[in-house]
Amino acid sequence: MLSMTGYGRSRASDGGRDLLIELKAVNHRFLDVSFRLPKTLAFLEEPLRARLTGGPLQRGHIDVSVTYQNNRPDANAVVIDRQRLLQSAGETRMIAGELHCEPPTLGELLQLSGALSVTQADEDAQAVTALALAAYDEAFGQLQAMREREGAALAADLAQNLALVEERTAVVAQRAPAVPELYRERLTARLAEWNLQAADPQRIAQEIAIAADRCAIDEELSRLNSHFAQFRECLREPGEVGRRMDFLLQEMNREVNTIGSKASDATIAQRVVEIKCLLEKLREQAQNVV
Repeated sequence: MLSMTGYGRSRASDGGRDLLIELKAVNHRFLDVSFRLPKTLAFLEEPLRARLTGGPLQRGHIDVSVTYQNNRPDANAVVIDRQRLLQSAGETRMIAGELHCEPPTLGELLQLSGALSVTQADEDAQAVTALALAAYDEAFGQLQAMREREGAALAADLAQNLALVEERTAVVAQRAPAVPELYRERLTARLAEWNLQAADPQRIAQEIAIAADRCAIDEELSRLNSHFAQFRECLREPGEVGRRMDFLLQEMNREVNTIGSKASDATIAQRVVEIKCLLEKLREQAQNVV
C-alpha cells in the first residue's frame, strides 16, 4: 500500500551547471502536476511531465520545483554597443578639454553610457534536460520510499480500526437473535399492564414473527462480513487500492445504516453509532491511500 503523501529532493551538477529538484506529493482524487521552473528552463516541463505521468504515480497532487544555477564561462553573453561608446567617449573628451579636467576612464564610460549589457545565454536544452532527469530519478526514489513507509503505517492503522469495527459488528450479530424474544417480553408486559383479557397465543406468535422479520439483519451482516474481507485484501495489495477502499467503506456505511434502522434495540443502536464513528475514521484515512 502506498500513501499519496511524500517528499523527495535531489541535486545534480555537471560542467558548471547545478540543478536542484524537489517533489512534494499530497492528496488528490486524480493525478495533478504543477511546476515551478525558471523562465529560461521552461523546456523542462514537457520531459518531466512525461516522466511523471508515465511512471507509477496514479493519484495525488505533485509539486515539482526546480532551482538552477549556471556557472559556466559561456553562461552569459556580453554585448558592447561600440557606436554608443565611441560617441560617448568623443563627447566626454571634448567636455573634459573645455573644463580642463581628465576625461573619464573606459570603465566609467561603459557605466555612464550604458553601452555594456550582460544577458543570459540560451541554455543547452539537451544537457540541462539530462541533468534534470537524473536529479528527478533520485528525488522520485526518495518520494516513493517515503510513500511506502507512510503506506505501511496507514495499513497498520486501517487494520486496527477495521478490527474494532469487526468486534462491534460481532456484538451486533450476537445480540440480533435475542431481539424478537425481547419484543415478545415487552409485548406481554404491555398487555398485562393494560389489564386486557388473555390474548390469543397464536396472534401473539404472529406479531412476534412479523417483528422478527422486520428487524432481521442477517443479510446486512453477511454483506458486511464480505466487505470486511475485501477491505483486508486491499490492505495486502501493493497496487492502487484507494478508490476500491472508498467504495467498500460507502457500502459498509450503507449496511450499518440499514441495521440501525431495522434493529429496534438499544444495545444494537449503541454499537451502530460506534461503528459509524469508526467507519468515518477509516474513510478519512483511506483518502490518503493511492
